[in-house]
Amino acid sequence: QGVDKEEEIHKGREAVRCAAAAGVRAALDMKAGEVHIEDFGDSEAAGEGATLANWVYQQFKKEKKTLPVIGRLEEVDSLGWENGLVLGRSQNWARELMEAPANFLTPTQFCMEAERELAGLPVELVVREEEWARELGMGSFLSVSRGSVEPPKFLEMKYNGGGDTKPVVLVGKGVTFDTGGISIKPSGKMDAMRADMGGAATVTATMKAVATMGLQVNLVVLVPLTENMPDGASTKPGDVVTAMNGVTIQVDNTDAEGRLILADALCYADTLQPRLVMDVATLTGAMSVALGTAATGVFSNKVEDFTMLAECGTLTGDRVWRMPLWQSYKDKMKNSPLADLNNISLTPGGGSCTAAGFLSNFTTCPSWMHLDIAGVMSNEGEVKYLGKGMSGRPTRTMVKFVERLTL
Repeated sequence: QGVDKEEEIHKGREAVRCAAAAGVRAALDMKAGEVHIEDFGDSEAAGEGATLANWVYQQFKKEKKTLPVIGRLEEVDSLGWENGLVLGRSQNWARELMEAPANFLTPTQFCMEAERELAGLPVELVVREEEWARELGMGSFLSVSRGSVEPPKFLEMKYNGGGDTKPVVLVGKGVTFDTGGISIKPSGKMDAMRADMGGAATVTATMKAVATMGLQVNLVVLVPLTENMPDGASTKPGDVVTAMNGVTIQVDNTDAEGRLILADALCYADTLQPRLVMDVATLTGAMSVALGTAATGVFSNKVEDFTMLAECGTLTGDRVWRMPLWQSYKDKMKNSPLADLNNISLTPGGGSCTAAGFLSNFTTCPSWMHLDIAGVMSNEGEVKYLGKGMSGRPTRTMVKFVERLTL
């Protein structure tokens, strides 16, 4: 089986992932110490499926499951298999970060986890403090952190494998817990907001995979990290803040905070003279309503970039779907009596599109994509080779996309 053009998925590769995952789960049920996998015709996909199935979050459990050691049969192509393991392990790390409770994975701890996981790889890692952000005029980012006792961090990671070429820049939303702030969320299922740093997790995991594979590309990953909490010092609805590029923003809803931290990160990305910028965020519930768990919603100002990303999603089984980035959505965000922009649209409908329209004011890169991953944040059984819980999607698609940029 090859690519199903209507479904936009490579059915053969997806079947291999499911087959390999089924074998691993059978070994788990048998409490086997090792399981050796054939390639089912695609060694990379087999490695992915086996690795993704052989994972469970149990960091804080006293009694832990023993997972089998995964190996390949001798006739399996070693290079494809190893690439599959790298892709699967990177997504599993993103899942681990997303599942971690927020009282453990604070902005500071996220940086420490990145330092630990990337140690030994050719990645330069710098943790910026609040004062650095203030000196650069990141008033939009810092407006979100005001209500938290946890200090904000701005994590910057660089991998130089592409010589003198301009860097690809990935930006990940790093809200390690989101209460909504003063515009507080309902209490039901608020615990899932520990994964509101899913964008940060997936871009950081992408960096790990790219550096491990030694891809010939220059990659920079930017992660603004903060909590969004209610407090006497919190930003209030109607407050006006100023982003790094001087644009003023009326904050009418403090629960639309992801776009506020991304705004300054995108401005900073511009200073790096990037060839392409991609931001990734669990940004809007509206995206979950629009696409559910089937695909990541993508807004792109260049057709060719999205086409390449979509081709990567077809091969990884982690699909993307293009959403409109039209002027009418951008114009809705200019309806503010107090500032240049409002952080929400004052007219209902198209919430994901207006959020993307807002972000477009903070990047000048001609190749910019915004990935809204709110709908794919967790898995409840839709993806057969992933267990239930936080998904780490679309890490593998992003890695494949960066790999394509090296060709």
